[in-house]
Amino acid sequence: MLSHERIWHAIDALAERHQMSPSGLARRAGLDPTSFNKSKRQSADGRERWPSTESIAKVLDATGSTIGQFMEFLRPDGGKGYDSPETLAPSSAIPLLGFAQAGAGGFFDDGGFPAGQGWDVVDFPAAGTKTGVYALEIQGDSMQPLYRDGDVLIVEPGAQVRRGDRVVVKTTEGEVMAKVLMRQSARGIDLHSLNPEHPNRSFDLSEVEWIARIIWASQ
Repeated sequence: MLSHERIWHAIDALAERHQMSPSGLARRAGLDPTSFNKSKRQSADGRERWPSTESIAKVLDATGSTIGQFMEFLRPDGGKGYDSPETLAPSSAIPLLGFAQAGAGGFFDDGGFPAGQGWDVVDFPAAGTKTGVYALEIQGDSMQPLYRDGDVLIVEPGAQVRRGDRVVVKTTEGEVMAKVLMRQSARGIDLHSLNPEHPNRSFDLSEVEWIARIIWASQ
């Protein structure tokens, strides 16, 4: 049953899942930082206040989560079946690379999995639940306002990608970019730019070396 308590728990769990406080999650979604404060969950006369569907949509977009993943946190077990913070494996080191290095070649196999030498490492709590995940550090402002210089993206190669997913794409020319997948066909892909000042892109599949789903981003 959808209850006031469960839906606020789901927002708290989503924030924790992405290593943010509720206020950090609100800020990341472009909302007032106090939107999800516990003091805002009831009115002065004691009536329950519910988050709006617009607010929920914004936090899902800001974290790259799906409505199905959010619904998992509404379950009586608190979403423990969906890599909740309580069930994540201990932190472990995963490969870390800058976008400029990633485009240089020699760091990935044909499937987009980490390979070769020269990788740095970073700790990621959920690494034990995924195979082949790695981290890419944002460099420059081409992905603002969503991702800023120095932010770290956790990428899962080999994962199924769907329309609306945030993805990292490497072209056969060595260009590496983070975009939103808008369309994928047997012939090519259409990508939406995260920064309105940068154009959307389209590629034939023959021009794409690999595409991988972004599963987490630092705040």
